[in-house]
Amino acid sequence: MSSVLMVGVDGSTCGERAVEFAARRAKNSGARLYITYIIEWSPFTFSTAMENAERHQRREEEIQRAHSEIVDPIVDRLKAEGLDAEGLVRHGHVADTLNSLAKSKGVVNIILGRQGTSKLKAHVFGSVGSRLVQSAECAVTVVP
Repeated sequence: MSSVLMVGVDGSTCGERAVEFAARRAKNSGARLYITYIIEWSPFTFSTAMENAERHQRREEEIQRAHSEIVDPIVDRLKAEGLDAEGLVRHGHVADTLNSLAKSKGVVNIILGRQGTSKLKAHVFGSVGSRLVQSAECAVTVVP
């Protein structure tokens, strides 16, 4: 059985370096790749029924846009290179959602770029990579 790798992407050049790193590993090992984009979202807001319906539609539109603009082009390129790749887009807290998806998909390594957010945001809120390294139940590779 070949291994399963998950790459967290965010549309940045750091994310692209993570994809290239994972693609090289997958070519050498025959690993399956999940290219994953997480839309930051919190369920902890209070809304009316009408606002919830509108919010649901916005969420669906965000998922479609993330697929078409970020994830699908990467997956198509990897498939053209002969790799087994699939795209995933979800809403949620980035590190928690990546970790949860990794568990459900049998991922052995989560790969992401070192700096996909601003230095100020990473300093104030903590980085996705730091949180994953501390909490993930599989290996985490942070690509510089």
